[in-house]
Amino acid sequence: MDWLGFTFVIICLLVSGFFAASETALTGASRASMLRLSKQGNRDADVVSKLLDMRERLIGALLLGNNIANISASALATSIFTAWFGDVGVLYATGLMTALVVIFAEVLPKTIAINAPDRMALAVARPMRMTMYVLGPLLRVVEVIVRLLMRLFGLAGEHQAILSPTERLRGAVDLLHHEGKVEKQDRDMLGGLLDLRELQVSDVMIHRTEMIMINADLQPEELVREVLATEYTRIPLWREKPENIIGVLHAKDLLRAIRVSDGDTSRIDVSAIALPPWFVPEMRPVSEQLKAFRRRKTHFALVVDEYGEVEGLVTLEDILEEIVGDISDEHDVVVAGVRAQPDGSVVVDGSVPIRDLNRAMDWRLPDQEATTVAGLVIHEAQSIPDRGQSFTFHGFRFRVLRRERNRITALRISPVPREAELEGAKPKRAGTSF
Repeated sequence: MDWLGFTFVIICLLVSGFFAASETALTGASRASMLRLSKQGNRDADVVSKLLDMRERLIGALLLGNNIANISASALATSIFTAWFGDVGVLYATGLMTALVVIFAEVLPKTIAINAPDRMALAVARPMRMTMYVLGPLLRVVEVIVRLLMRLFGLAGEHQAILSPTERLRGAVDLLHHEGKVEKQDRDMLGGLLDLRELQVSDVMIHRTEMIMINADLQPEELVREVLATEYTRIPLWREKPENIIGVLHAKDLLRAIRVSDGDTSRIDVSAIALPPWFVPEMRPVSEQLKAFRRRKTHFALVVDEYGEVEGLVTLEDILEEIVGDISDEHDVVVAGVRAQPDGSVVVDGSVPIRDLNRAMDWRLPDQEATTVAGLVIHEAQSIPDRGQSFTFHGFRFRVLRRERNRITALRISPVPREAELEGAKPKRAGTSF
């Protein structure tokens, strides 16, 4: 009846391979994919999600079933070979079963499962649910013993993830991009969306030094010419001094006023058609500002600091650009703020936001302490550098190309090896002129 024994050994190896493949598939299955499939009506995906919610019991069932199958196959093979060859049959059985278990009950099924974990998880979900039901009483005993031992050695406690869910999602997208499954543009869009809660309005606003404003006391004809000369549709109006903003003029309202006055611009009162200014604090989260834009059904706000002084302006487009990248239309003035050079360096305008530079060059310059590239250099140098000074930090060399009064207007940035950065970090001088 040796053939019955060999048949049972083969069956045990197949069962062991099933448990090995199930372990790899269920532990490697994407919970997000299962949730998506479950919402689409896939019942097997719903079973997989429920199994993953009982992870401890699932692992216990997998290991228990796998070990029972392997031990049974090895014991039966040993008895057969001992009957054939005597005591030396133990060695033969050990060598043969080791090869069979490793190849056909471990490596082969796990390799198949790891190449398609989601599909395999769906296939084994129902059999594993039945297995857990059959082994339920024994699994409860095993769980109690394991928890007592963990508590005895002080290992009991809830699992605490190192990264937040947002960071884990960002890491998953970065991994998919590295594997070539997600394009850089899509990765940047999702990263921008995740960053909205971490950004403040001051990080995305247009600074007051770059704002276009018009004096409301100008003659109507001159004011209309000023409005038509700009590429913007909403323009802040000031009176007496630029900090005293009295309203926001919309180009459409101005055109309606011109039509009502039959083209006589001298009869237009811009103060009457200007919209009241909306001031928002610079420390407001960008996600909250986006909600406020939607509530008020307006796309333009002026940003003030804690003293009530105007720091800049923010628009809905500025926030959307944090997600989708630069948005240009036929009226935008294209400013080349980032220019790659043949030698591998990059010439950057000082006012370019660090986030935009990171997105364009796929760099990781920190933006916690400064918003613009010039601000980052000033923060690191702890001074306002002169033209020609260079600094090395964060893996890059920054050289000041132009400076206008107290503003750095252009820099050259070059990646440097780690050794050069460490050398440049030695406490000699804040910078080197050449």
